[in-house]
Amino acid sequence: MRRHLITAAAATAAALALSSCGTTEPAADDAKSADSLTLTDGTGAKVTLKNGPAKKVVGTEWNAVESLISLGVAPTGVADVKGYKAWDSAVPLKNDAKDIGTRGEPSMDTIASLKPDLIIATTDLPAAAVKQMRKIAPVLNLRPADAADPIGQMTKNLDLLAEATGTTDRAAKLKKDFEAKLAEGRKALAGAGKDGAKYAFADGYVTGNQTSIRPYTDGSLIGAVNKKLGLKNDWKVKGDKAYGLGTTDVEGLTKLDDDVHFAYIGNKDDKGSNPFTGVLKKDKVWTSLPFVKKGNVHRLPDGIWMFGGTESMNQYVDSVVKALKK
Repeated sequence: MRRHLITAAAATAAALALSSCGTTEPAADDAKSADSLTLTDGTGAKVTLKNGPAKKVVGTEWNAVESLISLGVAPTGVADVKGYKAWDSAVPLKNDAKDIGTRGEPSMDTIASLKPDLIIATTDLPAAAVKQMRKIAPVLNLRPADAADPIGQMTKNLDLLAEATGTTDRAAKLKKDFEAKLAEGRKALAGAGKDGAKYAFADGYVTGNQTSIRPYTDGSLIGAVNKKLGLKNDWKVKGDKAYGLGTTDVEGLTKLDDDVHFAYIGNKDDKGSNPFTGVLKKDKVWTSLPFVKKGNVHRLPDGIWMFGGTESMNQYVDSVVKALKK
C-alpha cells in the first residue's frame, strides 16, 4: 500500500472453495461467448483467453482491481486487501477476495491456488514476476499510468479489462458518467468563482525524521482531472514520465504562490501519510506559508485513491468542489 506513497512507481495454499474465494458476480454483458478471445496488453503482448471472457480474475494492482469491480467483476484475488479497503473507498470490495500478498511481491503460490482464468498485472512488477505468473494463467500486463495522457491511459486500461471480462457496455457507461462528472464539477467551480484558481495537490509521508512531499503535476491523473475542472496547477516541479509525480520538501512549498489552494489526501490508517496534520503543525516553514495562514489548506477525505479509476476520480471531483466552495 505504501508503494505509491513512497515511490513514484507504485511503485506494488490449498485451493479455496469458490464460495470462500468470492469468484465473480455474474458479470458482463455477459459471457456472450465462450469462443477464444485474443487481446493485446499494455506491453504489446498477445494474450489469449481460450474460453472467452474471464470469470476468475486476480488483480495485483489496485487501479485494476477498482476497474474490475466497477465493471461488475468481483476479483478472486487482490493484493493487500487491507490496504485496498483503506485507500479505495469509491469502489469497495463486495466479496471475500483472497489476499495474494503485497502489490510489489504477490505470492505465486496463493495466486496458483486460486486457479484464475486471468491475472491482471502492471508493468510496475518485475518482468521475472510476470513470467512466473504466466506459468499459472494468462497475464494481462497493463501500463498503469502515462504522464503524457493520464486520463487516456486510465480509460484505455478500463476498456481492455472490459474486453477481457465481457463488460464493454459497463465500461461505456462508466466513461460517460465520468465525463458528466467532470463537466458538472467544472460548472460548479466556475459558479463559485474558482475557474482558473491556483491549485496544488500533494501527498506526503514521514520516514523517521524526514518529511517528504510529493507534488502531483499536470502529468498525474489527479493533475489531469484538475485541469479538466478549470484549475491551474501551481506546481513548478517536474513529474516522472509515468505517474507525473514530483518530489520536494517543506522548503519547496515556499515556491507556491501566496494565493494557491493547497489540497492533500492522507489516511488515518497510515500515520506516516499525514505530515500536514502531524509533524508540520509545529514546523515554522509550514506555519509561515501565506496559504496556510489564509486557511487555504484542504484535507480531502480519506479513501480517495489518487491512482484509481473513473469512480475514484468522480469521488475526487466531488471532494474538490466541496472544498473550494467553502
